[in-house]
Amino acid sequence: MDCFRLHKNRANKDPLFLTGVTFPSEYPASPETLVKLTVYDAKDKSQESSSFLGSATFSVADLLRAKDERLTLSLRSSDGVCTAGTVVVSRLKMGEMEEVDVDHITTDIPSHKCPMVCESASHACIDRENNPLTGPVFKNPVCKVYRFQTVDSKWMLVREQMEECTLSFSVPKQLLSLYIQEDMSRVQDLRELGELSPHWDNLRKEVMTRYGGIISSYQETLAELDKITGRSFKPSCCKAQKSLEFIPINLHTQRMRVTCPRKTDAFYDIVTVGAPAAHFQGFKCGGLQRVLSRYEAEKKSFSTAYQCIYYSPEHTAKAQEVLSTMSLLQPLITSLADQLLQAAQEHSSPGLRDALKNLSDKTEQFVHTLKDELVKSALLALHAARPGYVSKNQKQTPVQGGQHQGHIHQDSDQNQSPVQGLPGHSPTLSVTESTAVCNNVEGSQTTTRGEGGTLPLKHQDSIPHHKEYDEEEWDRVWANVAKCLNCVIAMVDKLQEEDNSKQEPVPDQQLADVITSHNPGDWREQLRPPVTRLKECVMEVVEKAKKAMTFVLLQEAACSIPQGFLLQQRRDVVFSQALAALACGFVMRLYAGMQDKGFLRQLHLVGLVAQFESLLSTYSEEIGMLEDMEVGISDLQRVVFQITEAKTDDLSDLQPLVCGRRDHFTVEVPLPRLVFQTLPEEIKEGKPLRVFPVLFNVGINEQQTIAERFGDISLQERINQRNFEMLEAYYKSLSEKVPLECLPCFQTQTDIKELLETLGQNVVTKKRKNVEILWIAGTICRRLNGIRFTSCKSAKDRTSMSVTLEQCALLRDEHQLSKDFFIRALDCMRREGCRIENVQKNIRCRKYAFNILQLMAFPKCYRPPEGTYGKVDS
Repeated sequence: MDCFRLHKNRANKDPLFLTGVTFPSEYPASPETLVKLTVYDAKDKSQESSSFLGSATFSVADLLRAKDERLTLSLRSSDGVCTAGTVVVSRLKMGEMEEVDVDHITTDIPSHKCPMVCESASHACIDRENNPLTGPVFKNPVCKVYRFQTVDSKWMLVREQMEECTLSFSVPKQLLSLYIQEDMSRVQDLRELGELSPHWDNLRKEVMTRYGGIISSYQETLAELDKITGRSFKPSCCKAQKSLEFIPINLHTQRMRVTCPRKTDAFYDIVTVGAPAAHFQGFKCGGLQRVLSRYEAEKKSFSTAYQCIYYSPEHTAKAQEVLSTMSLLQPLITSLADQLLQAAQEHSSPGLRDALKNLSDKTEQFVHTLKDELVKSALLALHAARPGYVSKNQKQTPVQGGQHQGHIHQDSDQNQSPVQGLPGHSPTLSVTESTAVCNNVEGSQTTTRGEGGTLPLKHQDSIPHHKEYDEEEWDRVWANVAKCLNCVIAMVDKLQEEDNSKQEPVPDQQLADVITSHNPGDWREQLRPPVTRLKECVMEVVEKAKKAMTFVLLQEAACSIPQGFLLQQRRDVVFSQALAALACGFVMRLYAGMQDKGFLRQLHLVGLVAQFESLLSTYSEEIGMLEDMEVGISDLQRVVFQITEAKTDDLSDLQPLVCGRRDHFTVEVPLPRLVFQTLPEEIKEGKPLRVFPVLFNVGINEQQTIAERFGDISLQERINQRNFEMLEAYYKSLSEKVPLECLPCFQTQTDIKELLETLGQNVVTKKRKNVEILWIAGTICRRLNGIRFTSCKSAKDRTSMSVTLEQCALLRDEHQLSKDFFIRALDCMRREGCRIENVQKNIRCRKYAFNILQLMAFPKCYRPPEGTYGKVDS
């Protein structure tokens, strides 16, 4: 078999080359195994041109019996006669330090050529063998091994390991299913709104048609993805392919492990991914950030054109939050109410108290969620949209004071009722009534109406009133939930008091009376009526509030046709890519920190920072990509993680699961039972684990040069300033809740506060291509136990330059890499390391997509070595 290829350096009369070989797990080696080595002279590896030099054969037993487990073999030509040189085969034990003579490194090796590099096949990597956790998520590893000299003339062993991640496809597929489910539920809610006037009914039909189009499109995409098997990443050449638009571009993990004499091994992780962006939809109109700003400005005029009510983004978000919270709390309250009845049947006072406490907490949360003027005003708007109320005054369309009918401004008060000028109604109509307080839990009393005066209303000038509509009805229905809960609490207190009184000594006759009048077995029967009434009231509130919030979202959807639906699709695509990358990084960081108690404490007390480094320019299409990426990374704040115990240790049961809806997602990460049992109790109990995403961008290519000299870089400046403030706030929260001893130790002892101050100064400094922002932000992230991400358009060219630079900087700063070796190590990683393999995987060519003119605009430390770049399709 072909085991390795030789890159011959003709400038050196006695060159030394090193290549590693591993045996695939499906072909295990035994002492009888014969290995044939075939050596080629590859003049230009990128063009796959090579000539045969010679071959040699040996058995594994020969290698194991040899002195120092090292064989020297003669290479024979194809006719088996001529000797073409020698090859030395040795057994390398990964993780152990080999003693290497300095003479093995010749001083006349050019600086651009790496002196020592071992190459491992993609089938066997040590981390995967020792850590069963990586199996379900990470696959197809590529390993490269180097030996570099330290400042004290010792040798360090450095191993790069790059892997694909199954979450590249599994997370987007799960999200698509959730999107479809949520939109189908939204369509069903619209159907259940009941009969509407012709105007509103036509809008509803149009909105449902739009939802149907999205559902159909997502179902087709999901079906296409289900056809793909065995694939774990999307190559950069497919970035604009529609069927793969939800899949992150070129998502890989990379770990650098460093072994030094008499020191504990250290490893450094990073996730590389193409910038989350909607490439298929394009960037002609900009990215999400720009389109969203324009959309909100234009939505008010859309609401006038469609005779809709304008709701601010805050009101829309509140409506979605109410719907989401109700869908979670209503079944939970019902379940807790049944648990309370079960505890009553068992005559268990402790069980009764615990069940009542849980029921009270969730019911109070439910009541608090619905304590919002938006629900009440939306019910009124829905009532006004029923048939008979639109047609009565449909011809009256007053426009006064420059204010359009069907449209109001919501800038002054978030709780202000957003109902005004409904189609067919004058906003000056009012109802006269006097208030009556209803203390009856059953709500049988009704409000009496008078004719003499007008009820003072907080927003009387903006709410249309109708004599047929009882505005106090919602207040009564909503308040009945709390009243029913009080009745349940009172009944439980009564039962427990009676139970306690029976524990006290009493005369025989009196005891007999107590037993006769209060049978212990009737606790459940006494509790059943108030508990049943509570469940009924909760259901009644849910029914009304659900219709009200659905009507709010109907207005939102109707006044944004078709732009709003296209915008939502773009946001879904970008978020899917961002979440897949985040889930990959979180799982990688979790697996690495399972034995670190300080990390686990930080994880559940505060959460982790996820630092995204972007190298996009602020010019042409890439500014649209950056605008997409900014919103996508910001939307990750709606995500929490939970650690769960896997049902079995089978790989399929260890795959992370996504649940929730667009306003809030939870990623569940299952762990094997034995591993799960070692976690802190807070994590085992299912505490939501937060992630704080931050984004820093510095463009480095020739397009950024144009932007800095003739264009606009305000987007980059705003992103960096805003995310610096977020990172600073995270550190403040972390320092208040977690001891500094929980954070990792580094050789460079610069205080994190000092690093933050330096970062803040760099963010506000007007300096072209200030890549120090990225370096300092990355350092802070690692010091804070965070998750590191690096991105450019396709995560293969500029990203490769950044990753290799960061790795060599870590070797220099943390492991005393000799200064004389820094550039040689950097060029070696770029020429022979995992990143050039990543390029090969993406475009079938071992060249970075740069030309000489582009590289002249790059900072020097981001330029690849000669012979590794050229014009290629990326």
